[in-house]
Amino acid sequence: MAFSKLVKPESSELIHLTVLRSERLSPHWMRITFGEGEIAKFRPMGFDQWFRLFLPIAGEAGLERVPAKANKMFGYLKFLRIPDDERPVMRNYTVRAYRPAVGDQGAEIDVDFVLHGSAADGTAGPASRWAETCQPGEHVLIIDEGLTFNPQRGTDRVVLVGDETALPAIASICASLPADATGTAIIEVPSDDDALEFPHPSGVEVSWVVRAHDQQPGTVALARLRETELPEAPFHTYGAGEQALASGVRKHLVGERDVDKNLVSFCGYWKIGAASPASKAAREAAAEPLA
Repeated sequence: MAFSKLVKPESSELIHLTVLRSERLSPHWMRITFGEGEIAKFRPMGFDQWFRLFLPIAGEAGLERVPAKANKMFGYLKFLRIPDDERPVMRNYTVRAYRPAVGDQGAEIDVDFVLHGSAADGTAGPASRWAETCQPGEHVLIIDEGLTFNPQRGTDRVVLVGDETALPAIASICASLPADATGTAIIEVPSDDDALEFPHPSGVEVSWVVRAHDQQPGTVALARLRETELPEAPFHTYGAGEQALASGVRKHLVGERDVDKNLVSFCGYWKIGAASPASKAAREAAAEPLA
């Protein structure tokens, strides 16, 4: 039985949010908490709910120029036409946690950012630099994109595999699983300090693997998966992180261990050597005049 690749959100409109606070979790992790603004429009779905995040790197005036459907091709082309000195940076992130409004306390969304380089010495990328230096009161935009982890593929038995960029998604998936779920989670991180523990069903074994500085991202997690005993079929597999890791999880399980391809969810969050979600084709198309 085939399942839809993605679970679409109820709405994909632009939502204005405000930075409430930030917290350094580890050498490579920063948690930003968003709220206020239009957070009442956000509909939490649990699991690996992800969204497009627009960061005001060049000033908040640029946020007002983001088109309503900037996550669709035509809207994205319009987005790329915003002048470089005003255009926000767009990146994809996962909801690490959502807390509904209680009494006078408004709803909040936690988003965990992987930090690469350093804002202080100028080696950080734009999103990483923003996460390190943002202040309460700053504004952002998000567009909800729904789920890659389709619960219809199963929530009782799971195999979850990812690098550090997938840690928020895997943690959120575990928080959404039934208490009696079983399986394994393999998470590759760049250091022991970045192995951030998270609540999970007692029957889901969490296996942390640390990647050496000279190792290709994803290779250690894939090696661990190859030697891991799989749960009794059927089970739902989720592979995410660097593109080769996500596709490698699917290729290994389906091609070498006879796992049903319809029970595998996978998502390449990033690709080695590519810092932006904008493809070359999209940038070239954006340079052409609109008809």
